[in-house]
Amino acid sequence: MKKSDFAFDLPQALIAQAPLAERSASRMLVVPPGDAGFDDRQVRELPALLRAGDLMVFNDTRVIPARLFGHKQGSGGRVEILIERLLPGNEARAQVGASKTPKPGNLIELDAGGVAEVVGRDGGFHHLRFHVDGALQAWLEKAGRMPLPPYIQREPGADDAERYQTVFAREAGAVAAPTAGLHFDEPLLEALRAKGVGFGHVTLHVGAGTFQPMRVDDVREHRMHSEWINVGAALVEQVRRTREAGGRVVAVGTTVMRAMESATVDGELHPFAGETSIFIVPGYRITSADVLLTNFHLPESTLLMLVSAFSGRERVLAAYAHAVRERYRFFSYGDAMLLHADG
Repeated sequence: MKKSDFAFDLPQALIAQAPLAERSASRMLVVPPGDAGFDDRQVRELPALLRAGDLMVFNDTRVIPARLFGHKQGSGGRVEILIERLLPGNEARAQVGASKTPKPGNLIELDAGGVAEVVGRDGGFHHLRFHVDGALQAWLEKAGRMPLPPYIQREPGADDAERYQTVFAREAGAVAAPTAGLHFDEPLLEALRAKGVGFGHVTLHVGAGTFQPMRVDDVREHRMHSEWINVGAALVEQVRRTREAGGRVVAVGTTVMRAMESATVDGELHPFAGETSIFIVPGYRITSADVLLTNFHLPESTLLMLVSAFSGRERVLAAYAHAVRERYRFFSYGDAMLLHADG
């Protein structure tokens, strides 16, 4: 299997640069099972497409303002820092952009105040120790900038602090939003409750690695980045009861599906907290969810491969071709698709 098997032509004009005024006003391409025709709908129509007794599973991670700027002490060279993961003791794993890679012992004076000390390096990431006022996470909430994805060609505005979070975000630790969840607002959640749809949550702290391109063409040679997940006992029990009652499990986003598949052993979901580097590609049988709500993903990306594993590569690429023709909005602030399991 080749990376190029997941290529498609995407006009730059279809990459959404800002969210719509209303979260649930986004379009939604419904992809039924089998070879039934595609259906152009809106996210706010979800209650009519789901059933009483279905369980929607959301990712409750919260995006931290993880982007910082500064300059090297001594040389004055400009530096951009994107925190990948918070570590104990005011330390962090981060991507560091500079004209010359900083070395252990180098100090970076931060524009927002304080200093980041380079402790070491691990592959493409640096280990930094922050000398700032108070705990690093709390300091970032005041001093950091929202880490919009690289394909959004503008600086973050005041609205992004709210719109690049889901309305149910509560567990801080992500540096990218679980974007399928961005479509939900309180009126839509209330309509789903009134329909009899249940809600459950996992936590997967989305890392900056989600935007890293696959650098090999042979998919088998790719090494997936690691992310922290928590699938709790309460969700496991919700899924069990839903299945027993004949309801469907609806994963809201690829992050939810990654988390649940990582916690699945021999077809059964189990509580799990820890790291996952699961890489889901066609040929892998997904058993943790029956329906997937997801945004449109980058060409040749690991997320597009996961979606293809769920609904079939040819079916998914045909849906993407339809979305391009119909001028759907792509990526984080874009539109959604509702997919059913292949076979």
